[in-house]
This record gives sequence, structure tokens and C-alpha cells, in this order.
Amino acid sequence: MTKAELISLISKSTGLDKTEVATVVTTYVATIKKSLEEGENVYLRGFGSFIVKKRAEKKARNISKNTTITIPEHSIPAFKPARTFLDAVANGKKKAKKKK
Repeated sequence: MTKAELISLISKSTGLDKTEVATVVTTYVATIKKSLEEGENVYLRGFGSFIVKKRAEKKARNISKNTTITIPEHSIPAFKPARTFLDAVANGKKKAKKKK
């Protein structure tokens, strides 16, 4: 599903104008990104958590130059789905297979 499809679906189900929904979705994503950039996790009960993971410094190889390089400690964004969400997705696949 694309962002445009998501906006259309939300617009149809809520009765709100697509431009209003687009503004809300864009602001929602921007707020999550800003929070993660500042090192703050975002928890959405029943859906999951957008978290910042710390990666330790490590040694790596540059194969083309045959040298060892050091990758510094850094942070990466990650999504951890809630248990109820994982169960719903797993059960949805089982139901889809049974229908075939």
C-alpha cells in the first residue's frame, strides 16, 4: 500500500477530505522521524514501537582495497511490532491460505 492509497482509504472510512488526511499523515510521519532523530522512542500500544537502536563500534573489511576499517558507534531506527499485531498478521496468513 502506498501513501496515496492509505490517504484514500482513511478519507473514505472517516469522511474527511483527502487534503486534511494527507496533512495528518504527513505530520504523523514527520513527528515520529523527529522523535527518533532526537533519540526518543515512540510507543503505539497494540501496534508497536519505533525505537532507536545503538550499534557498537566494529571492525570491517574493505575487500576491494584489502584493508581493515573501523565503523564507529551509531544509531539506527527500528520498528518492533506489538505481540497482538504479530499474532493478527500470523493468523491473517493462515486464514488466507485456507481460502485458496
